[in-house]
Amino acid sequence: MGVIWFLVVGVVAGWLAGVLVKGGGFGLIGDLVVGILGALVGGLIFGGGLLGGGLLGSILVATLGAVILLVVIRVLKKA
Repeated sequence: MGVIWFLVVGVVAGWLAGVLVKGGGFGLIGDLVVGILGALVGGLIFGGGLLGGGLLGSILVATLGAVILLVVIRVLKKA
């Protein structure tokens, strides 16, 4: 069940990051990958927990990490 929640959080975080960064997103699979990588980036930056953890905290950390990842990807694509 933990893997399913991790994937759900990844998809939600990737979609939210795509909306926040004003991009069209990368499709379902791309958003999933960006969200999962964003969760890892967010976990490294924020120490894994924000707002006491839980589902909302996980989505927030993953979204922030995915936004950072999208910004870096877009800067690198322009260079």
